[in-house]
Amino acid sequence: MIYKVQVVFSKEFFQVEDGEITIGIKSKPIKGEANKEVIKKIAKHFGVTTSQVKIKSGHKSKEKIIEISQ
Repeated sequence: MIYKVQVVFSKEFFQVEDGEITIGIKSKPIKGEANKEVIKKIAKHFGVTTSQVKIKSGHKSKEKIIEISQ
């Protein structure tokens, strides 16, 4: 599955709507910490391991494309 992900900083929430995910995180976008938190939250929500969640594009952006492999 491929999802568009919008990241919001300084808030904690997770919302899925029409194949698009909006996720709030507390981590700062320093040394990939924010991306790690995004991957962990998505994996937990969908019940998969973190290795099954890949950021396809947007590594340095608030808008990302995420792929979840089954």
